[in-house]
Amino acid sequence: MSIDFTHSPRSTIGIEWELQVIDPATGRFAPIGPDVLRELELSGAHGVERIHKEMHRGMIELVSSRQHRVPDALVDLADSLALVQPAFAAHGAALTSAGTHPFEDPSDHEVTCTSRYFELVERTRWWGRQMLIFGTHVHVGIDDVARAIPVLSHMATYIGHLQAVAASSPMWVGQDTGYADNRAMMFQQLPNAGLPEPLSTWRDFEDCTRDLLRAGAIREVNELRWDVRPSPAFGTVEVRACDASSNLTEIGAVAALIHCLVEEAARALDAGRPLCRLPHWLLAANKWRSARFGLDAALVEEVGADPVPLRQTLPGLLERLAPVAEDLGCEHELAQAGRVLDVGNGAERQLAVARLAQERGAQVGPAVVQHLLAETACGAPVEPVGA
Repeated sequence: MSIDFTHSPRSTIGIEWELQVIDPATGRFAPIGPDVLRELELSGAHGVERIHKEMHRGMIELVSSRQHRVPDALVDLADSLALVQPAFAAHGAALTSAGTHPFEDPSDHEVTCTSRYFELVERTRWWGRQMLIFGTHVHVGIDDVARAIPVLSHMATYIGHLQAVAASSPMWVGQDTGYADNRAMMFQQLPNAGLPEPLSTWRDFEDCTRDLLRAGAIREVNELRWDVRPSPAFGTVEVRACDASSNLTEIGAVAALIHCLVEEAARALDAGRPLCRLPHWLLAANKWRSARFGLDAALVEEVGADPVPLRQTLPGLLERLAPVAEDLGCEHELAQAGRVLDVGNGAERQLAVARLAQERGAQVGPAVVQHLLAETACGAPVEPVGA
């Protein structure tokens, strides 16, 4: 089986940001996403093509154009957010995000009326109905198909780092799960989701896809929902391991970290240097640890080495990538990735808000939602009041 890989300029970038549609008065989902987007489409609003409906009616997705710099992709997202916020406000709704909603029950919410989503739920049943989750997906252009799988394998070794920095899903149906990134644990229950298969060449990917199609496990390439996957139609490697963030500052930090790691890999290939690669069992160990412990995880970074605390190694990783970031024009955004060590990732901030609400005898879930809405409004992390 042959799969065409679209030509894409090297290290171009695109960002997809999944958002929650919220009733600010209650903190619950407002199931009006498709309706408001339809209104915008009928109005002929400029830029509406970069705003998409999603699996549930209380979700939408903002998508940047293909850009060369993270800041330019963030401008696209900011413009789209500015377009849709008044439209939702007119219906009494607001937008925010996190990897999960802190207290909503997925069984209370309808799937958006598309055959793709209905088929997913029909096939996967209870687990499919749990997919009320929100991610940030980052595409980076690969200019040679022969590089796609080596870069994918290289990026898989950083899934633990990326999950920990972006983690923002500690709560599920009103419970503290004990996981910083519970979304990762939920999503991997779907068929062909989670860690990518251990591949070495594009031919391996074609063979894997052929076998799964023949077995009836997938119907199309896009049903390979790996944490890092090739996206043949766009000519990119797509990183899907990250929770959605509540604010554009952290979206930019995650995107810059991914952008720099992919370009660093391309430069290593230019120089004939080997890329990072870990066996599947160590990737699985790192993925679970970062989902469970977030920034407090200890990760294995080399075969045969002991795990090392992420809080100790993240500054060195960012320092190593700084020259790449300067060349890519995202040095400011990359530096923001290090701020999580000071302000906490989204999961830590949500739990801090939850603790403060409990101490005051307030409702925990709605308090967390109000905090997320405040972060979206100001476009940056907000220190929990009273922390």
